Amino acid sequence: MALKKWALPIVIAYALALTIASLVQIGDIPSLGSSFDDKIFHFIAYCMFMILVDNYCRAKQYTSPILISSVAVIIYGIIIEILQHTITEHRTLDAYDALANTLGVCFAVLLLKSRNKLKLK
Repeated sequence: MALKKWALPIVIAYALALTIASLVQIGDIPSLGSSFDDKIFHFIAYCMFMILVDNYCRAKQYTSPILISSVAVIIYGIIIEILQHTITEHRTLDAYDALANTLGVCFAVLLLKSRNKLKLK
C-alpha cells in the first residue's frame, strides 16, 4: 500500500509538532468553555499520536503493535513532562497532564481494538 511509506514521516512530523507545542510558550489557546481545556487538548493529542504510532507499527508488521505503540507514546508523554520541568521556565511538570496523555492513549487502544474486532467479523 502506498500509504505505508508515509507512516514514519507522519509520525515524525506529528512528534516534532507535539514536542514543539509542549515546550514553547503558547499564547491564547482556543477555549472549549471548561476549566480543564488543557487536559482535553492533551487527551486528544495523545489519542491521535497513539493511532499514528500504531499505524506505523502495523505498517512495519511488528508483533503486538498496540502494546508497543501504547508503551512508546506513554513514555514519550512522561519524557515531555520532565523536559517541561527541566528545560523550560514557562512550563511545569504536571501529573494531571501525564494522566490526560495516558487516558488519551487508553482511549485510542479501545478504538483500535474495537476496529480490529469489527474487521474480524
